[in-house]
Amino acid sequence: MDPADVSVETGLADVVTLQRRRQARISVHDEESFFLDTLSEYQWARDAAGLAPTTLDGLVKPVIEVCEFYGTVPWQLTSREVDRYFAGPGKRAQSTLRGKINKLDAYFAFLEQRYAGEIMRRFGASVESPIDPFNRPRHRGDFGLRIPPSQTAMKDFFGRWREDLPNARKYAVACRDYVMTKVAYLSGVRAAELCGVCLGDIHWENGQWGRFVVLGKGAGGSGPRPREAYLFQEGRALLWWYIEEIRGEFGDDAEHPRAPLWPSERKSKAIADLNVPIAPAIVPSTFRKALHTAAAHYLSGPVADLFPHLLRHACATHNYERGMTLWEIQKVLGHDWATTTLRYMATAHADPELANLAASSRAAQRLVMDKGNLR
Repeated sequence: MDPADVSVETGLADVVTLQRRRQARISVHDEESFFLDTLSEYQWARDAAGLAPTTLDGLVKPVIEVCEFYGTVPWQLTSREVDRYFAGPGKRAQSTLRGKINKLDAYFAFLEQRYAGEIMRRFGASVESPIDPFNRPRHRGDFGLRIPPSQTAMKDFFGRWREDLPNARKYAVACRDYVMTKVAYLSGVRAAELCGVCLGDIHWENGQWGRFVVLGKGAGGSGPRPREAYLFQEGRALLWWYIEEIRGEFGDDAEHPRAPLWPSERKSKAIADLNVPIAPAIVPSTFRKALHTAAAHYLSGPVADLFPHLLRHACATHNYERGMTLWEIQKVLGHDWATTTLRYMATAHADPELANLAASSRAAQRLVMDKGNLR
């Protein structure tokens, strides 16, 4: 054999040996450390994109949850393992599962874009999201239709509930739930927004009938944004009665601006920087249960149940039917885009022919006024 060939073979053997030694040095600890680095990089990237701190914390939790269950790193996960986890030990409510799977998929999109090549070189693994067309969740809002009760049904619902308030076992709690539901229907605010309102957030002098400040939902995970919500005439009178007659029955300092507008029945306690007892605020799940119970007792018609977001749909639909414009409803709901508001009015009863006649009449009146001005 030619000595040169022997030299080449020896060199190739050395290269292969070095590669094997290098691969042997890549331990499980190395992969886990790299995994943690990618999680940090992902959060930094989303922070740079403007997401709120509370949103950032939740982005990586589903990834860690699934990987810890299987004791592996993300690029070793398979679609079958994800299926088995979320259909078995990780089974939760459909909305919770949808959120977790979407966050898992978003992390893999980041991993594929920024680290696929490095992961292949270092660990010999290809990066591919385990969320495929078969286990990818479908959002209910994209395919379902929320149908609110009619205006007549809602008027009857509140009327029957109001008449039955004196018979409630816990009168103050029943009044709180009733007023809270009516304000949610009139103002169109979300349950989480309404539960967070304090007495100091109410501004009776703003607008014609007063308004209250809520922390609205931030677009794209950018965090809560304060906005004004509307009371209107009926809401102002009802809320004034509740604060004057009912709110003080919950045993805390009902005049302090940081006291919740909708207190819980739980025992009041002093906040760290205050010397006055403040009751904890009601949480959205409690409000939701109260609404379900009230609907079972007082709601009649084809729509047999109520939940907080359906009140928001009812607010948009009924205001549109009463003549409020799309732009005005958009302001009431606090939407940035009119296209979002339109989805809330999918079941609104409108007559395009009457609208056309009204528009023609307004155009004719403007024409007459213009001619008069020219003279």
